[in-house]
Amino acid sequence: MHEELVGWLEWLGMDDVNLVKLKGDASSRSYYRIENQSKKLIVMDASVEKASVPIFIGVGWRLMDAKVRIPTIRAYELHKGFILLEDVGLTHLYDKCSSLNYDKAIKTLVQMQETPHQGLELYDQAFLMDEMNLMLEWYLKKHLEKKVECVEAKMLLESFMLISKEVLSQPQEIFVHRDYHSKNLMMDENDEIVVIDFQDAKSGALSYDLVSLVYDAYVVLDKRERNRLIKLFKELKGIEVEDETFMRWVEFTALQRHIKILGIFARLSIRDGKNAYLDHIPLVLQYVLDIASKYEELQGLVALLSVDEVDSLGFSF
Repeated sequence: MHEELVGWLEWLGMDDVNLVKLKGDASSRSYYRIENQSKKLIVMDASVEKASVPIFIGVGWRLMDAKVRIPTIRAYELHKGFILLEDVGLTHLYDKCSSLNYDKAIKTLVQMQETPHQGLELYDQAFLMDEMNLMLEWYLKKHLEKKVECVEAKMLLESFMLISKEVLSQPQEIFVHRDYHSKNLMMDENDEIVVIDFQDAKSGALSYDLVSLVYDAYVVLDKRERNRLIKLFKELKGIEVEDETFMRWVEFTALQRHIKILGIFARLSIRDGKNAYLDHIPLVLQYVLDIASKYEELQGLVALLSVDEVDSLGFSF
């Protein structure tokens, strides 16, 4: 496939192409930096999931229409699963976690939520529930090898139903990136935010992408800084609800996301052999326990998840 990729680039007019493979993400896509050409370019090889290419391009056009900065799409080949993109460098928000840059990320998020959502799949109750069930199947049963009793399964179902209800109680039908965090936000040469990895976008809840950013699975924000960013988002959006109500939306959405992530990180390790994601489970678990412990109706969930995960994996907070 590497030869076919080079052949496509040569067909586009590039000679003696030198490809340097970049570190992969959680998907099966591969990325290569083209190092010996006059323009800075990246080529994405999605040949194993070709159906994602037209989706990527379609969502990219939506974002560009909303004036959101993304890597410019230079060329694509739908049948082979190749996309040629602008190379925006190596720096992520993860590498430059300043308050100024997080402010930029919040402002970019507000702008991104102006992206048309019509026609995108809905982040509905069934999907929210399916995502949380990943935690039961992959984290509890397969990763921890825990036998889940009937009474525990019933409690989980009730907790998941409550969480999904709270997520759906906030404004909906908003463009949702679904993975808006420090490793999916690049910083270009002018220190402006560039949004990447947007092909899984859906139409869903107001606070979902905010949660992805301020409860990042890879970066721990100081509580005061997190609250400042949440307040900034609320102000920029002009959301006229009580702070208590808005924080409940945020916290229950964070619960839904991180319950899902426990399952996804476990699955990435068990099914895909990507064991590095296990390193981030303790932080994700801590987010879930810290938030759920605030709510009396979620104490069963807290008790079930308060296992000695940190010691069992040899991690410490």
